[in-house]
Amino acid sequence: MKILVTAKRIPDPGQKIKLKGNALDLSAANWQLNQFDEYAVEAALRLTEDGAAPATRQGAVTVASLGPADVQQQLRSALAMGADKAIRVEAKDEELDAVIVAKTLEKLVRRDQPDLVLMGKLAADNEGNDVGQRLAALLGWPQATFACSIQVVDGGKALLVGREVDNGVEIKKVRLPAVVTVDLRIIAPQAVKNGRTAANFAYPEGPRYASLKGIRAAKDKPIEALTLSGLGVSTALQVKTHGSELPPARQAGKKIASVHELVEKLRSEAKVL
Repeated sequence: MKILVTAKRIPDPGQKIKLKGNALDLSAANWQLNQFDEYAVEAALRLTEDGAAPATRQGAVTVASLGPADVQQQLRSALAMGADKAIRVEAKDEELDAVIVAKTLEKLVRRDQPDLVLMGKLAADNEGNDVGQRLAALLGWPQATFACSIQVVDGGKALLVGREVDNGVEIKKVRLPAVVTVDLRIIAPQAVKNGRTAANFAYPEGPRYASLKGIRAAKDKPIEALTLSGLGVSTALQVKTHGSELPPARQAGKKIASVHELVEKLRSEAKVL
């Protein structure tokens, strides 16, 4: 199975971000691979390997990202996990929106013809949650979002995808090629079944750590460099950010002497009753 996985770099969510004028100041940001995209890489590796013998692979995993030159650090992390190659499309973060990203991925998909596109359900910096859906529409492919489980069926021609929904898990069958976005539970020990790994095999919880061997191997794996213009993608933004502002400072808490006083303040001050 040939799988294309998207990998977005995001600022460290634990780092305090400041404003410069009315825009976010990311000049000193610590960048990392978007967590849900890391889960997608892990899911792709599980789909293409024998869990008991990970070196035995059937298929290939390509990781793609749009960003400046230093996004190669996040791509190398995915390569160290076990992905086979990477693609970097030169772009500045402020020059991108969901439409441009989806159209860029469409170009890559039509060029490379993967069987499956795996993506994180959203990026933790803006929580847009729409690139996967846009890409599926552009390609005319079936899609399954918020995947918590994936099982290869019909001799590798389709997937049974467990989707996180409000009241539980919905099982959806999609024919390949398809677009699937993954949720948190896709990294559960038995969330991915590829038909080759023993049915009772259990992975460790969470995405794998890159081994020293994997880190060394990643240095020699190819990262293809492309541009938006070279792919024929328009750079005209459909969504523009006009300003950013910090939330109001949190007020100090108040001590309440009794339940009666609490109820009264909830009614008269907080106005939630």
